[in-house]
Amino acid sequence: MITKMKKLTFLIYHKGYDEFLTHLRDLGVVHVVEKQKGFAENKELQDDLRLSNRFNAALKLLKRQKHEKNVVISEENGSAERGGQVLEKIDFLQSASIQLNQQLQSYAKERDTVQVWGNFDPENIKKLKNAGYVVRFYSCSERTFKEEWKLKYNAIVIETISSKVYFVTITKVGEIVDIDADQPKLPDYSLARLAVLYETKEKEIAENERQLVSLSEKEIPSIEAAQKKLQRQIEFKKVVLSTEKTVGDKLMLIGGWAPVACQQKIEAYLDTADVYYEITDPDPELDDVPILLHNLKFFSWFEPIGKLYMLPKYGELDLTPYFAPFFMIFFGLCLGDSGYGLFLLICATLYRTFAKKISPLMKSVLPLIQVLGTSTFFCGFLTGTFFGFNIYNIGFSFMLDLKNAITLNNNQMFQLSLIMGVIQIMFGMSLKIVNRTIQHGFTYAISTIGWFILIMSTLFSALFPSILVMGGTVHLVIMGICGVLIFFFNSPGKNIFLNIGLGIWDSYNMATGLLGDTLSYVRLFALGLSGSILASVFDSLAVGMSPDNIILGPIFVVFIFLAGHSINMFMNILGAVVHPMRLTFVEFFKNSEFQGGGKEYKPFKN
Repeated sequence: MITKMKKLTFLIYHKGYDEFLTHLRDLGVVHVVEKQKGFAENKELQDDLRLSNRFNAALKLLKRQKHEKNVVISEENGSAERGGQVLEKIDFLQSASIQLNQQLQSYAKERDTVQVWGNFDPENIKKLKNAGYVVRFYSCSERTFKEEWKLKYNAIVIETISSKVYFVTITKVGEIVDIDADQPKLPDYSLARLAVLYETKEKEIAENERQLVSLSEKEIPSIEAAQKKLQRQIEFKKVVLSTEKTVGDKLMLIGGWAPVACQQKIEAYLDTADVYYEITDPDPELDDVPILLHNLKFFSWFEPIGKLYMLPKYGELDLTPYFAPFFMIFFGLCLGDSGYGLFLLICATLYRTFAKKISPLMKSVLPLIQVLGTSTFFCGFLTGTFFGFNIYNIGFSFMLDLKNAITLNNNQMFQLSLIMGVIQIMFGMSLKIVNRTIQHGFTYAISTIGWFILIMSTLFSALFPSILVMGGTVHLVIMGICGVLIFFFNSPGKNIFLNIGLGIWDSYNMATGLLGDTLSYVRLFALGLSGSILASVFDSLAVGMSPDNIILGPIFVVFIFLAGHSINMFMNILGAVVHPMRLTFVEFFKNSEFQGGGKEYKPFKN
């Protein structure tokens, strides 16, 4: 359900504007209308946004650090001032880390270069040159190396690696050396010195990382406090930039939205403040009203799924309560294994019970996982699969009674998928009637009513021919009435010939669209079947591939069982989320004529 909103307009004298915004933020219920114009040009705001990005990056960096066992992570209230100092320290450590790693790579490269020549001191080469002898370093392939170089230039082979010869020549200063070979650039340090420098940089990098780990253990609350303070400043500046100045910049005009339930609270403050204000009802056609969803607890767990697509438009139906039961059942049919469902239910319950700190996101997701796990557990009884095993093969009498009562074969599961599709599509069409009536009036829903009655009467005559004969007099009369509604009331107020043309086009879309939409629900059967087959395959592999050994046999069985079902569960859960979402967002939302495009209600608050 979409919360009803009130439109607010404030007119404030410029000297009391900052104080008014502070009190408005303390109220924490008004969604201020933001105007993007001016945001990009405001240097202060852009600087704050860049600083906020730095805080976000620093926070992610600290949270990625690995800690020793039994290390206590500080959860005390942090200081925003301290957070700024910590950010500077982190930036310094990151900059130092980049430089240290570059130096380490440089030393490693030089070490690899000089490795082949052995541990010599470059200073000795310089001393030889001062004494009148030049030592040159060369490398070439064995094929191009010439023995005459040994006599002519005192060439000495140092090493031969992979058909490549590394050699030096010793000649007098001024003597011309004509050798067709590569001359590598040698480092300024000996191999022993490079090893020491490399080890030193490794220790400095380790110390740098240790300091980051230490900061992550103590300073995360301070970074979070500084980030929250900065975010409040950013929101405040955005509100200021969204304000219109009138009467020579003496008066400040600002608009906003608030839930109807908060009207008395807002008026109680405004009546005591030096503010002119107006509170009016929104016009859904003209106003871009923010959306605040308010559903019963069970349905509220499915709100994040709907938000993945988009929020509804103000004035239309919130479809969350209407797709929630279908999504729950579809997930269970797609996953289709009671063991997997029980595993999800137990894991989510244990996490909710024993986790010391649960993020807001997880708090909203865990109940949904419990519901979906429960649905999967019961849907698994339709086929009797439990981690790939058929539970109905157990010889208990109550299991046999349960099998006879609810078990379905593949053909029946296929039919169930199509039936579920028809039910959801027709339910969506009924919501389309309600949606059109609410937004535009009853006359705009008449053609949809005609289609609904036509399809339902045809389905009824197919299922119960003894009551309503398909093609009989009663059915033909119903079809005739529906035809009139479809072809003459599909576009109220328009030319009759235009209505007929639109009715023909609508008939074509219905004939092709409904069939395709219904067949899309076959995926419910296909995913459940493929998942159960893969589960049974992993069970067979676990038993068949285990060695005939009293110790190794059970180990192999457990390993293959856990690995196989982990892979299968991950892939099937992914499919069981994505495909019901696809059926919801495409088939159900389309047939419900869901428009969407609403923006989320975000109150200006601390």
